[in-house]
Amino acid sequence: MGDKNKQQTNPTFLYTVPMDFVVLSSSRGTTFQATLDAIKRGDLTAKCLGLVTDRSDRGCIEKAKAAGLPLKIVERVPDEPREKFDRRVQEAIVSLGGGNDTLVAAMGWMFIFSPWFIAERKSRIINVHPALLPKHGGKGMYGHHVHDAVLAAKEKESGISIHLMDEGVDTGPVLLQKTCPVFPGDTSAMLQQRVQELEKEWYPKVLQMIENKEILLS
Repeated sequence: MGDKNKQQTNPTFLYTVPMDFVVLSSSRGTTFQATLDAIKRGDLTAKCLGLVTDRSDRGCIEKAKAAGLPLKIVERVPDEPREKFDRRVQEAIVSLGGGNDTLVAAMGWMFIFSPWFIAERKSRIINVHPALLPKHGGKGMYGHHVHDAVLAAKEKESGISIHLMDEGVDTGPVLLQKTCPVFPGDTSAMLQQRVQELEKEWYPKVLQMIENKEILLS
């Protein structure tokens, strides 16, 4: 596996040690569990304040409960404006102990943030995308759709991009990329599994690199 490391310069925001973070997830929580495992091993010394999710049946909930972490469920209301939903998400983050300096770690969060939320937490929201941005990103590019697109383009490699979130979709500054090969005969599911292994390994590492100031958020 190769790597493409990108690091931001001229930082305007630095974390104190220990850094704390809140996880936003609307998924099974595979990468969330890998992050919790890294904390348990001592590989990640940042403090996870808890989980925010959008439904009571999300798999990430059991992982938070098993780790003894508090959680908040912020359900979507039909036709609710994005900003109104995001304001409730922000209230949940604050209720978990999150302050202005708290990092928001999106791990399978399926909603696009409003400009209000991005401005409120500027340079403090990170996400992982399952491809090598700027390729195969943007609206509608999530889950198997990304891997289908990679295979359709006959790419020789794919990977992950861990990036800051901005007002666009998958357009924020890339903090780090890691690659994996795309093999002849790969299915979308086979490629997804390979990419997820990178996510599980590198998301916790990037959190630690941010705390250690090896990656600077600007």
